[in-house]
Amino acid sequence: MQIDSIDIAQTASAAGIIYEALKKAIIEGQLADGAPLRQDEIARMFNTSRIPVREALTMLEQQGLVVTQRYKGAVVAGISPDEAGEIWDFRALVEGRVIEAAVPRMSPETLRRARCHLEAFSRATDPVEWGDLNRRFHTVLYHDSGLAYHLGIIEKTLDRVDRYLRAQLALSNGLARANAEHEGILRACETGDAPRAGMLTRQHILGAKANLLENLARR
Repeated sequence: MQIDSIDIAQTASAAGIIYEALKKAIIEGQLADGAPLRQDEIARMFNTSRIPVREALTMLEQQGLVVTQRYKGAVVAGISPDEAGEIWDFRALVEGRVIEAAVPRMSPETLRRARCHLEAFSRATDPVEWGDLNRRFHTVLYHDSGLAYHLGIIEKTLDRVDRYLRAQLALSNGLARANAEHEGILRACETGDAPRAGMLTRQHILGAKANLLENLARR
């Protein structure tokens, strides 16, 4: 199993550490859809008992990253085309609304950070970096909205679909398209055009949805 493990036999927050390690492995695609998450194996890797492993798997299941199947136990949750379509539609609705709220309150420092993430994204060659920088670019633009509940929902949704976002960026035109669309979104923010920033964000997400569904259909 390809996850980063450490010896946590004497650690009080064992469940939290296991949770973070498994979550990272799932999000970054080290653990594929349907991969079994055997409690005994994970407990050995982390030099702990099954109790914190079970707690970590329960937390992951609550986030939709893990499902429990009869006769198989816990496995990495997959995503169907119908579910993907619903999630991306939801993202377009919520993230478009949040960036519209953020633009009038956006600080120069936020715009500077977003520009740095965009430029780093355009230079990156590692697919893992693409996913990280793409997420940072979007979430920094949402931060000034002040909509804490919305931001929490966005974070959880992105955790659920992060590995599919990374896969979509790796498609033949995914990176170039995302880079151009990011530039348009950022320019709208820089000029204070909230309606345009919202519209471009929605178009960006729905375009990624179309690309992803096409890829899922081929698989």
